[in-house]
Amino acid sequence: MKDNKHSQAIPESTLAQAQAKIAEAATLLQPYMLALTPTERHELPKMGPKTLNFVEKSHEFAHENPTLVPPYLKMEDFDVDFADAHGLWTLNNRISQLEDGISDTQMAAGSEAYQAALVFYNSVKIAASSNVNGAKAVYEELKRRFPGAKRQKEETPETSE
Repeated sequence: MKDNKHSQAIPESTLAQAQAKIAEAATLLQPYMLALTPTERHELPKMGPKTLNFVEKSHEFAHENPTLVPPYLKMEDFDVDFADAHGLWTLNNRISQLEDGISDTQMAAGSEAYQAALVFYNSVKIAASSNVNGAKAVYEELKRRFPGAKRQKEETPETSE
C-alpha cells in the first residue's frame, strides 16, 4: 500500500461542530437566497474577477457623479446589488476553498479506506481458500458486497400444469 496521507482522525465533535456551523450559516442566509432556473442562470450576464473591478469602479463613479446617473437607474438597488455581490463573492471564495479541502481530504481518506478494504478482502479470500476457520463466511459476505460484483437473481421454481 502507498503512504497513508490521511492519518489524523477528525474527531466526531469537530465534525459535529462544523455541521452545526454550516447549518447555522445556511439558516442565517436563507431569507436572502434565490433559486434560479438553469435557463435564468444561462441567460444572466456573469460577474467574474474582471467584471467585479468594472462594477466596483462604476458604482464608485455613479456616486461621485450623480448627474451622470440616468433617471431609470435606481441607485438604492445598485447599492444593494453591489454590496451583496461583493460580500457574497468573498464568502463564495472562502466556501470554495473549504469545499476543495473537504473534497480532497474525503477523496484521500476514502481511497485509503478502500485500499485497506481490498487488502483485507484479498487476505480473507486466501484464508477462505486455505480453509481457515471462519474465513469462508466473511469472504462470502464481502464477496456479495464487492463493488461491481454481479448479484445472482433468486431462481423461481417453474410450475407445471
